[in-house]
Parts: sequence; C-alpha cells; structure tokens
Amino acid sequence: MEIATFGGGCFWCTEAIFQKVKGVEKVFSGYSGGNIDNPSYEKVSSGISGHAETIQVTFDKRIIKYRDLLYIFFRTHDPTTPNRQGADVGTQYRSVIFYHNDKQKKEAEKAKLEYQKDYNTPVVTQIIPFKSFFQAEDYHQNYRIQNPEKIYCKLVINPKLKKLQRDFKKYLV
Repeated sequence: MEIATFGGGCFWCTEAIFQKVKGVEKVFSGYSGGNIDNPSYEKVSSGISGHAETIQVTFDKRIIKYRDLLYIFFRTHDPTTPNRQGADVGTQYRSVIFYHNDKQKKEAEKAKLEYQKDYNTPVVTQIIPFKSFFQAEDYHQNYRIQNPEKIYCKLVINPKLKKLQRDFKKYLV
C-alpha cells in the first residue's frame, strides 16, 4: 500500500471521486500544509491556519499507479485557478499535491508539465513535501455517502461523479 495526499478544492468532492477509484482502499478528508496542529474546520475555513482541505488516499499500487491518481486529480478539478474551485474561494481550496517521497515528487512534476499543455493559463498546482495530515471532523468523512440529499451533493459533487463515470470508466470500481 502507498499513500497520496491531494488538495483539489472542497474535500467532499475529491473524497467522493477517489472513493470510486479501483485500487483505492481508503480515503480520508482532512487538512494539510498549514501552520497549526490539529486545526478545526472553522480555523481552516477562516484561512488563519494556512491548511488546505485535502484528502489522504491509501491505494494498492499493484492495482492503480500513482501517475493514474495524478491523471484523475488533474482532470477532476481546475488546476489553473489559485485558491478557488467553482464557488469555493479561499486558500483552503488551493490545488496542491503533497508528495511522500522523491518518486512521487518527480511524477507530480512531470504530470504538471504534461497537463499544462491542455490549458491556456498556467497550472498553479503546488507540489510540496508532505509534513502532516490532520483528519477532519467525523461529519466531513464520507460526506456524499452520508448526505446524498444535501444540495451541495446534488449540484456540485454529483456532476463531478457523472463526469468521472463518463470519462474515467477504466479506473472505476
């Protein structure tokens, strides 16, 4: 098993996406990249913690490769908008890859360059070393599964999942 940590906007969206990927064993929503330990959602949302909403993915590299996770990551959010994904605005929604080793760093840098070719504006995804991951409060875990009738799930998460099912079938459970 290997671990990947990504921030691609709201963690409810990225969690729901990666929960559908073949070879992904676990996905947790949380916070990384900030300057305080054990931040609360309120501190992260206010921007004072410096953390990004992230997901931590445990995956079986015999089933899915890290580069495939990067492909899904770059294709399921807008990596060209700094501190924003759709209506979600703030540094906590930045596009960021926290690499866990040199191999992940090299693959992330290569992927960022590769996907830059698809955009007219710069890909602003940060690629930085992993330092810590603080699991978000329980009510954030498995958010879409626990709250399928919430408007955010219907209007924001579900369209991303439809795109995932349409464009990424070979990667899905």
